[in-house]
Amino acid sequence: MTRYKVTLAYDGTDFEGWQSQARVHPVRTVQDTLEKALGKLGGGERVAVFGAGRTDTGVHALGQVVSFDLAREMTAADLGRALNGLLPPDVRIVGAQVVPPTFHARKDALSKLYRYTLDAGPVCLPARRRHAGWVPGPLDEARMAEVARLFVGRHDFAALASAGGSVKTTTRTVARATLVSEPLAGADGRTFVYEVEADGFLRKMVRSMVGGLIAAGRGVATPAALADALHAKSRRGWPAPAPACGLTLVRVDYPPAADRVVT
Repeated sequence: MTRYKVTLAYDGTDFEGWQSQARVHPVRTVQDTLEKALGKLGGGERVAVFGAGRTDTGVHALGQVVSFDLAREMTAADLGRALNGLLPPDVRIVGAQVVPPTFHARKDALSKLYRYTLDAGPVCLPARRRHAGWVPGPLDEARMAEVARLFVGRHDFAALASAGGSVKTTTRTVARATLVSEPLAGADGRTFVYEVEADGFLRKMVRSMVGGLIAAGRGVATPAALADALHAKSRRGWPAPAPACGLTLVRVDYPPAADRVVT
């Protein structure tokens, strides 16, 4: 058996999230789609894959990382080409390598980087509705940036956690959080891009962060009130999460030794 590390990009619009789901009527997930393709390379046997992050329904990825064992001997380059020939067009392999048998995509991850794209303008542009959130702007960028700074550092993010998670602790360390904006292409308004990097994220945590940014930008909540809600650790005091369509998993980082290439 050879262990592989594979990096995926996908458009999450037509998937019910990353993770396989036990339902009476099967739903389309990225994990199931990848495992089905790998099964064809593995002689019909199920190949279990482990993802670095469990992206929700509608969330996209540029750099989702998975690990799995495959009995068939293939170079990493051949594996990537073979999988891209079997996968649907909304999932693509963008990198593959052979790694040590101890490597695990989720357990070895040091940090993840997410990006949220938000359009603020009078109309939701049809060409952007699958990959950007939208609010009827304008938004106060200075207040939004002030809220973004609240998240940096080590905090208990219980106020931003959605039900359904199974984590042991809601404390996470955010290494950086940045917010930039530019004119909205094709219409009046602005596009806001929020990036956040942390050692881990709770279920819908990034979307809840953006929900806080939107509330501050619209004047619905002050940065001080959101700071109090964060410290109170109560979900009821925090604004609703932003739509999933604007969120993308950009990158997952690992210790240099964990995913070294096996030659």
